[in-house]
Amino acid sequence: MTDITRADGRTPDQLRPVTIERGWSRQAEGSALISFGNTRVLCTASFTNGVPRWMSGKGRGWVTAEYAMLPRSTNERMDRESVKGRVGGRTHEISRLVGRSLRAVVDMKALGENTIVLDCDVLQADGGTRTAAITGAYVALAEALEWGREHRFIGQKATPLIDSVSAVSVGIIDGSPMLDLAYVEDVRAETDMNVVVTGRGLFVEVQGTAEGAPFDRGELNALLDLALAGTTELAGVQAAALAPAAVGAEG
Repeated sequence: MTDITRADGRTPDQLRPVTIERGWSRQAEGSALISFGNTRVLCTASFTNGVPRWMSGKGRGWVTAEYAMLPRSTNERMDRESVKGRVGGRTHEISRLVGRSLRAVVDMKALGENTIVLDCDVLQADGGTRTAAITGAYVALAEALEWGREHRFIGQKATPLIDSVSAVSVGIIDGSPMLDLAYVEDVRAETDMNVVVTGRGLFVEVQGTAEGAPFDRGELNALLDLALAGTTELAGVQAAALAPAAVGAEG
């Protein structure tokens, strides 16, 4: 597999350069600017003491997410969905995906009656925006949880974060399984898949579609193996970003 060279010089099993700048926003309780190659997503976490009315009195917290693309994050300007007067189906679906992915690694009882909203705004899109959003949102979430502990909204001995979570795209291009598709690869993939995995290697979600010919069990296994290797690497990048010495612009 590794003797194939892609358009950007990567091998099929290689991630694009990934960076996470933690603490990018001074106002948010948690934040991270994540880059997957030329894809850049700003993830902010807003911590609120209290929960929606329908959850009040149950002793459990809530984590949710919203995803959006800025008008000039792509080659041509898009209208803001707020101007259109409605949220598009793709935006709604990705927002729900990010929320599900983060809730998979949060103990809501340990969180207590607190709410964290993750906003994932795509500044520049070059494929893999939803997977970048999930990977970056985890770092923002972890930072916001520590803020909640420091401000005594979360018990000092409570452990609301039970694992890490990251996501990556995989696909089959010209018959070859490949990791972390850039846009030029994504648009011509015969099979396209987004995989969300916890730090322990457990699957949260697998979204896979045969855009051309159907894929077989062997190809599916190859794609999942690539995704597991990629998310293991991403978990290391997340851990490095959350290390005490890695605080970015928090000042």
